[in-house]
Amino acid sequence: MAALLLRGVRSAGRHLSSFPSATSEAAVPFLRWRHPSPSPLRQFSAASASPVLVDASAGSSLDPRRLRNVAVIAHVDHGKTTLMDRLLRQCGADIPHERAMDSISLERERGITIASKVTSISWKDIELNMVDTPGHADFGGEVERVVGMVEGAVLVVDAGEGPLAQTKFVLAKALKYGLRPILLLNKVDRPSVSEEMCNEVESLVFDLFANLGATEEQLDFPVLYASAKEGWASLVYTKTPLDNERNMSALLDAIVKHVPPPSASLDAPFQMLVSMMERDFYLGRILTGRVSSGMLHVGDRIHGLRKIGGGVEKIGDGKVTDALPTVELDPPTISMTFSVNDSPLAGRDGTHLTGGKIGDRLLAEAETNLAINVIPGASESFEVQGRGELQLGILIENMRREGFELSVSPPRVMYKTVNAEKLEPIEEVTIEVNEEHVGLVMEALSHRRGEVVDMGPVPGNVGRTRLSLTCPSRGLVGYKSVFSSDTRGSGFMHRAFLTYSKYKGPLGNVRKGVLVSVGLGLITSHALTSLEARGILFVSPGMETYEGMIVGEYSRDSDLDVNPVRTKELTNIRAPGKDENVRLTPPRLMTLEEAIGYVASDELIEEVEEDVRKEEESDQEYDDDSEEETEKRKGTEGLIEVHNPNLVKPKNVKAKDVNEEIEKQKAHERYMKLQEQGKTEQAKKDLERLAMIRQQRAEAAKKREEEKAAKEQKKADSRK
Repeated sequence: MAALLLRGVRSAGRHLSSFPSATSEAAVPFLRWRHPSPSPLRQFSAASASPVLVDASAGSSLDPRRLRNVAVIAHVDHGKTTLMDRLLRQCGADIPHERAMDSISLERERGITIASKVTSISWKDIELNMVDTPGHADFGGEVERVVGMVEGAVLVVDAGEGPLAQTKFVLAKALKYGLRPILLLNKVDRPSVSEEMCNEVESLVFDLFANLGATEEQLDFPVLYASAKEGWASLVYTKTPLDNERNMSALLDAIVKHVPPPSASLDAPFQMLVSMMERDFYLGRILTGRVSSGMLHVGDRIHGLRKIGGGVEKIGDGKVTDALPTVELDPPTISMTFSVNDSPLAGRDGTHLTGGKIGDRLLAEAETNLAINVIPGASESFEVQGRGELQLGILIENMRREGFELSVSPPRVMYKTVNAEKLEPIEEVTIEVNEEHVGLVMEALSHRRGEVVDMGPVPGNVGRTRLSLTCPSRGLVGYKSVFSSDTRGSGFMHRAFLTYSKYKGPLGNVRKGVLVSVGLGLITSHALTSLEARGILFVSPGMETYEGMIVGEYSRDSDLDVNPVRTKELTNIRAPGKDENVRLTPPRLMTLEEAIGYVASDELIEEVEEDVRKEEESDQEYDDDSEEETEKRKGTEGLIEVHNPNLVKPKNVKAKDVNEEIEKQKAHERYMKLQEQGKTEQAKKDLERLAMIRQQRAEAAKKREEEKAAKEQKKADSRK
């Protein structure tokens, strides 16, 4: 028996949201429903009509005429989440902190919105169901999934920047599903923003509406001027509103006036389009969606329908047999392979190590995130398809915090073949940089097959230039860090999927060679001192390494083998530089997204609970060994530490070799420390104990080799 959950932001009695469908003829309030069965319901939930839960004519809060369903859409950093904070406070909500809608820990840490959120507020006896959406192109699927749940959209545009790439994307989705738009020009309190600039931005937005095929009704949109940071909105341009007008009343009134209420057919069979799914440890699956018709009460039996080939089977006495139309999502553009972490240092930090647990976690993510596809592969690997490095990087980071260890391949662009012609995804890129950096940016993007569409000054910003380009998705992988370096952190880059186009040919040389470790053990400052002149280091003294691990970026295009564990030889003669201090340049630190963009096609990223490491896949052929030895060797090809990510050239290295070498090095350091403290006898005993252990290990290894040789000889004799 299904349990119905109606949750509120401020009290348990307040309905969280009400989301009727833009394509349906009727709607009743938005519901959150706990599904008791293990089968996933991703598109549609249907059941026969049930006894009435509320009386709409009695003025209940569930009366559809008193509902307004609105989404807040915008480009990244144009002020959506701040606007939601001000609307909540305007309507009396007691929010404990800023960015109240950003409830995920990563959202608060990074200052971005990752997932769409829903809430409900009351304004003048009207219930407003609001949806806060992400602004990054990588999370465009979160926008697509909610446009079918609302009748209106507040389009937030920065008055100083105007409409950008993601503005076009979210607006196109809103217009496609017939939403009634409201234009809000935000950040008008900035000194650089003037009334003429606002008029120019308004004209650009109107042209964008016309180019996207807006109807006459949609073109007749109201325009408001606001400062979400200061907490006010106005119907006329102003920078200093009157004291009694320093609030969001103008925007709330505009929503009530211009967004139509959902029409209702309460006597029709119950239907609900499921747009969101989340998992609760105690309740199980919670489905969030738009109720398009009918009524529901506790105890009703609800059945799910899917839009899958093969038709729909009969469902008891249910009156609904056709699934509701679903929102069409844009296809994923890149993919990465997630597999079991089989490196020499695996299993030290994580708690979820097996392919089964990794697969269950990825499939659970695919259930709740429709923009991600998971395809099982060979050898406990899974191909994960998404919209960009940021989206997949967020997934990897969440799994790391949950205790997963896994190896991740570099992103691969997803191509299409139409009429025997290879097509690749093309993205629209908008860049703002200082004039002195334009040449560097254009040169770097030319190597990545970028083509400039438009270039001009940024309104209200002297010395700034805005570039509009089209570039293949594969050319933009890993470019964000290069762009930040070229512009000294002063540039802004925004990107959004545009279309699939003809393959533009191979990219230029976009990455230098790497420094590859040939040693096992702990990295020493003595070795790094001589390596600094070779390039940029990714590691610091005291980190563990092994043969094949990439420890830095070479200054040339080729790779270079180095020994980062080399120690200073001990002699009885005092060296001239014995007392010199070693000063090293701090290593290059990378974020997870930078590591994803940096690795080459034959490398991997090892993700563990404490670090992220990059490693290269090995094509080296080994001699014939027993199955046991082969299993021990699997995946021991090199890695690189990634607090700061490092790379590796794979070698035939066993985990036990790494541990023994590290043990030797630590024993040597302990011996030298005891000698300095004058504890000579204790130091000698430690050396004797270590020698005895090594001898025992050598004898055991010799015995294993003899047993192995005897088995092989026995097999050979049996063949004869």
